Amino acid sequence: MDPTTLSKRHWLLILSLSLLTFVLGTSEFVIVGILTDISSSLHMTNAKAGTLVSAFAITFAIATPLVMSATSHFPKRKWMLFLIGSFIVLNALCIISTSYIMLLSLRILTAIVTGVLISLAMIVASETMPIKKRGLAISFVFGGFTLANVVGVPIGIVIADSYGWNATFILTTFLGGFAFLASFFVLPNNLSQIRSSIRDQLSLMTNPRILMAFFIPALGFGATYAVFTYLVPILQGMKVPHQSISLIIFGYGFISIFSNILAGKVASHNPIGRLRFIFLVQAVVLTTLFWTTNDLIYGLANIGLMSLMAILLTTSTQLYLIDLAGIYQPKAVGLAASLMPVASNVGIAFGSALGGIVYHEGNLMNVTWVGGIVAVCASMLTFFSYHLDQNQKKSIKDV
Repeated sequence: MDPTTLSKRHWLLILSLSLLTFVLGTSEFVIVGILTDISSSLHMTNAKAGTLVSAFAITFAIATPLVMSATSHFPKRKWMLFLIGSFIVLNALCIISTSYIMLLSLRILTAIVTGVLISLAMIVASETMPIKKRGLAISFVFGGFTLANVVGVPIGIVIADSYGWNATFILTTFLGGFAFLASFFVLPNNLSQIRSSIRDQLSLMTNPRILMAFFIPALGFGATYAVFTYLVPILQGMKVPHQSISLIIFGYGFISIFSNILAGKVASHNPIGRLRFIFLVQAVVLTTLFWTTNDLIYGLANIGLMSLMAILLTTSTQLYLIDLAGIYQPKAVGLAASLMPVASNVGIAFGSALGGIVYHEGNLMNVTWVGGIVAVCASMLTFFSYHLDQNQKKSIKDV
């Protein structure tokens, strides 16, 4: 296999996995835009409807590593096809949901399926691609999630406005069928299968190097979401017309597509070395929002840069966790592949909560420099991890 080129078969697999993550992302995120429709239809408060989102995120973060550990010996192709089929059934049942409890139960089960499928998609992308193209492949797979935010979610909201919230799940069920067919015809039959105990898998989480690598993306996403969570009130404070806010947020998502493409470039060579300085740039971008939002043009340009920096860490940290697992616990590579998505959810929850505390305790714009401080912490952790890597390489070379 040429380590520098991708064959037609490789591209078909990348596109199939990207389609899968697009479908999973649409299913996960679209519910945010239809919460008011659900609350009205099922006769409950918006706050109660919001638990459908938080329950999904919490389940995703807790269940994904546990299920990945317990099923690491399953044949990947058959297991993935079974999970995609389960995803289709769960979304079809959401169409006919008539109560909060029924919909909540289905969303919790969907969260488990989603987390495991995303992790498996990352593993397949990593192990089937030429070594020098792994970063590009994983950036495309992550790109499916990004595209879901930009395209899938708005389409779902339009459908909900026209035909009711249930119809949104017709869309995700239909898309799930496409993902199943693509996976059925493209997924290889010879995917690796590692037999190990749950104890072997979970021992990965006691390794200090893995834990350190886990908190790098958690802090990176935390820095962004300390600010992004409160982007709407920030835009309102900039006197942006109400009808323009949704357009700006759409633009934010569109720019993040380019961030995802650049993430693959960052991961192509010395990714952790590059991330040390990317986090420092992110810190500057977030902190300067404190001043630039006083001017509409400068403020919007700064927000665009914030979006560009937001996803640069994804591919590098995903590969880093997989590579570290290959060194310290080869039997737990499957679990390692699930850690980046979990870390991102932890970071989003941490950043949102931290921003909320700062927001309610004082000036809204203080969330910008708080996000900057979190980004500096991510950089410091990356510097230290990089230093340990270099020392390890030096000791091996000396031997």
